[in-house]
Amino acid sequence: MPNPTAREVHDIQALPNGNILFQTGYTTVVEVNKDKQVVWQWESKPKPGYSGRVEIHSYQRLANGLTMIAESGNQRILEIDQKGVMKFELPLTVEKPNAHRDTRMVRPVEGGGYIVCQEGDGKLREYDRKGKVVWTYEMDLNGRPRSPGHGVEGHGTELFGAVRLKNGNTLIAGGNNNRVIEVTKEGKIVWSLDQRELPGINFAWVTTLEVLTNGNIIIGNTHAGPENPQLIEVTRDKKVVWQFLDFTNFGNNLVAAQVLGIKGKVIRYTKTPFRVP
Repeated sequence: MPNPTAREVHDIQALPNGNILFQTGYTTVVEVNKDKQVVWQWESKPKPGYSGRVEIHSYQRLANGLTMIAESGNQRILEIDQKGVMKFELPLTVEKPNAHRDTRMVRPVEGGGYIVCQEGDGKLREYDRKGKVVWTYEMDLNGRPRSPGHGVEGHGTELFGAVRLKNGNTLIAGGNNNRVIEVTKEGKIVWSLDQRELPGINFAWVTTLEVLTNGNIIIGNTHAGPENPQLIEVTRDKKVVWQFLDFTNFGNNLVAAQVLGIKGKVIRYTKTPFRVP
């Protein structure tokens, strides 16, 4: 569903019923069926007492049927029912308020809380259901100076994505930190994949993460230019088994992706990127 006014679609979810949950603008999330009909919609607006901008950068349909919406500007996470009624509100801790940077990827964790990538603060925070911050990981510059830019030249601590692993560790897509790291509850890095560690590939803004059943990781690589893949599948021993690059359709801004139909063991291999002319 092309929408020339939509910018920065930062999340996406294929639902069990075959519908797709995505955004058509900074403030609008829709559920669309295969006939391209909107069957559910949420429009974010400034909350009472706040008159600034509001942006949505993450959303997910939860197992209980409610839809999680993370609102930057409003500094909160909502859970909305199918009738558009807000059933739950979780306030966020924000040190550097910015309607464009308060949040990036948000994902539910065991116990009903959420892990929240807070780009502007450069921190990943875990919240319980009462809004208490129960765990924080603060990004660092990895021994390099901060540098401007969204491409491979840029470097900072503005993380984008995170996944809580079965072993209790957390996998983090570092955004303009240009790397992926796995950290323990104690904040120790036990695995990492740095900007130029994969032969012939440079990371720019590292965005989405998906861990496959075979342990491989699919990494989103945004703003990296036409010479770098937008999606990379790597093994835990850092071997590239699959790449995707379609600069014609997605340009330099492919942020959100989801793997579909993965069951059991996954076997894929290609020596060169899958490129769409």
